[in-house]
Amino acid sequence: MIKKQKKYTQIALLWVLLFVVTSACTTVPYQPEQNYISSPLAIPPLSQPALQPIRHDVCHVVAPLETVWRIGKMYDVSVDSIIRTNGLNTRGDINKGQKLVIPKAAPWKPVIALYRSNKWKYIIIHHSATDYGSALAFDKAHLNRGFWNGLGYHFVIDNGTNGKADGQIEVSPRWIKQQNGAHCKAGNMNSRAIGICIVGDYTTDHLSSQQMDSLVYLVKKLKDYYNIPNRNIMGHGQVPGASTECPGRSFPWNEFWRNLS
Repeated sequence: MIKKQKKYTQIALLWVLLFVVTSACTTVPYQPEQNYISSPLAIPPLSQPALQPIRHDVCHVVAPLETVWRIGKMYDVSVDSIIRTNGLNTRGDINKGQKLVIPKAAPWKPVIALYRSNKWKYIIIHHSATDYGSALAFDKAHLNRGFWNGLGYHFVIDNGTNGKADGQIEVSPRWIKQQNGAHCKAGNMNSRAIGICIVGDYTTDHLSSQQMDSLVYLVKKLKDYYNIPNRNIMGHGQVPGASTECPGRSFPWNEFWRNLS
């Protein structure tokens, strides 16, 4: 008799427990997970819309052979908008050194055109050995020194002076026209090497992270397209026959090669 009562008591307790559990499941609302565990089986939440870049009007100084189209691509602004804002003619004619207002410009981005060519076998890295500079400034200086066609490099990577952003990549007319450089006579490099000048004096100074990022990006893009091996990427002073320390004793070659790989 006692065993039967004990058995009935256990059954009753089970029913009570079942009632409590089922009641909790029906009355407590479902709480979706707020944080997802990073695992292959986790289902990620819906992606958030990408943050739009902060836009504002900027003053742009026209570099040698720059066009309204190229400037528009650089700042993600339409050609028509630049023409209207600056009162240009319908062709969008501009001159080097001219100041333009770029309305609602996005942060600059590089616009690097690649051309079919078999002539480019090397990439030579230079420094300007100056604290300030830009493609426009060097173009003027090279013209004064008697360089044919002015600016002797194919690309200039700015250091945040002369109205340019730190790390901004400027494209020379020599690159756009696929002309020989005027940056390294040794080894006949002017006719077969792409010349890149980094603004700054890296005898003692240090490359900014923005300049390094831009240099690595540019060199990778060029070496991959023109199949230039790493052994043909060098500083001006590393070219046989060149008597210079360019791009400077403090140039961070180890960091450059590490980032390039």
